[in-house]
Amino acid sequence: MENKQEKELIEKYLSGNCTPEEKEAIESWYLDYAKHRPEDIDEPDYPSAESEIWNAIQQRNQPKVKTLWPRLAAAASVLLLITAGIYFIGHRPLKQQVAQTQIHDIAPGTNKAILILGNGKQIILTNAKNGLLANQGNTRINKTQEGSVQYKPSADVDNATAVTYNTISTPRGGKYTITLADGTTASLDALSSIRFPTAFNGNTREVTTTGQVYFEVAHNTAKPFRVHTKEQTIEVLGTHFNINAYDEEPTLKTTLLQGSVRVTQNRQSALLKPGEQSQTSSTNNKITVSQDVDVDEVVAWKNGFFQFNNSNIKDVMNQLSRWYDVEVQYDGKIPERTFSGKIYKNVNASQVLNILSYSKVHFRIEGKRIIVTQ
Repeated sequence: MENKQEKELIEKYLSGNCTPEEKEAIESWYLDYAKHRPEDIDEPDYPSAESEIWNAIQQRNQPKVKTLWPRLAAAASVLLLITAGIYFIGHRPLKQQVAQTQIHDIAPGTNKAILILGNGKQIILTNAKNGLLANQGNTRINKTQEGSVQYKPSADVDNATAVTYNTISTPRGGKYTITLADGTTASLDALSSIRFPTAFNGNTREVTTTGQVYFEVAHNTAKPFRVHTKEQTIEVLGTHFNINAYDEEPTLKTTLLQGSVRVTQNRQSALLKPGEQSQTSSTNNKITVSQDVDVDEVVAWKNGFFQFNNSNIKDVMNQLSRWYDVEVQYDGKIPERTFSGKIYKNVNASQVLNILSYSKVHFRIEGKRIIVTQ
């Protein structure tokens, strides 16, 4: 069974386009594994069972998936694009899972943010009606039907007009997208902010961010675009890049997807190429550059996923804490586990924790707190 076929099958399932037989096979594996997961399987023997899985699906008239356990249970992790038996099916939660999440659960984050105008007025964007939100000088601020905010300057913007700054900030459990006056889009992750002028009147376009923001910068060679964080300045002409500058994260990361950017900090600078990432740790102000970064993992948050690549439990729980607006408590020694794989973010916290628990880490939810134990 080729990897391409595996991916195509799971994409069919997630999009709801599986045949009834394929859907039954996948869900049977998942449900049976959830009940009878062998405790002694740490690293499944993937290759030996791949052909059995595929053959079972091909025999659509006589699927005998349940007779293949426990080897199918182990090998299903290959089919579902996961690591070490951790099931990352979140897009279409199964009925059994839903029934188990009604008690002690936390809903996922949503589109919510606060807009602060130049005069200090605050607009809660979550509840604001679509259409015109406000006028700032010669710029109209509109909320779209898609739930984002757009700044539309008039054609007769006067460069001599005093600059007015606005700020959009997302709380824990929130995300939001804004289109700036020059056409640049900025997507904010939970607990992030961007401060920006309502019109770019000068020779540069400059904004300030906190947390994690993904930019698609409108190209304009005459006006370089600069992003300021607490530690760094990133300068571009037109490009796609991601900034992760959370205070609680040990490393400030700028990742380039398209174009080029220059990262400057403490009189150091680095010019990034697509697929590269600059890193600066909180204990070392030196800029280092990593090549061939997995950009899909970097921007997974924007595309609606948690995606982990040998991530430790603290890194994982930091993401969950921000998205589900919860406090994380470690009961006893912090588990020495790593996690790899992908989980949809549009599911309740208990479903994510249930998935992570297959790596032999235990969780419980108490109000707005997640307790982590060995």
